[in-house]
Amino acid sequence: MGIIAWIIFGLIAGAIAKLIMPGDDPGGIIVTIIIGIVGAVVGGFISTALGFGAVSGFNIGSFIVAIIGSIVLLVIYRMVVGRR
Repeated sequence: MGIIAWIIFGLIAGAIAKLIMPGDDPGGIIVTIIIGIVGAVVGGFISTALGFGAVSGFNIGSFIVAIIGSIVLLVIYRMVVGRR
């Protein structure tokens, strides 16, 4: 799946990650969406590299990987920014 598809997935996954993990995030919704995009891309690369199968197309497996990547990156972001 191409990078454009992961960006689109990331937009959606970022919004869902924000719904799953509500709270105040520094930067607001724009930063959360950017984190969703980056998390989806990183999640896709990591899942493929770890051998969970190639992430291809708009399917439920790819969507779950994108959401998990977004949530993990959002947790890391909150831990780093929360320490300040």
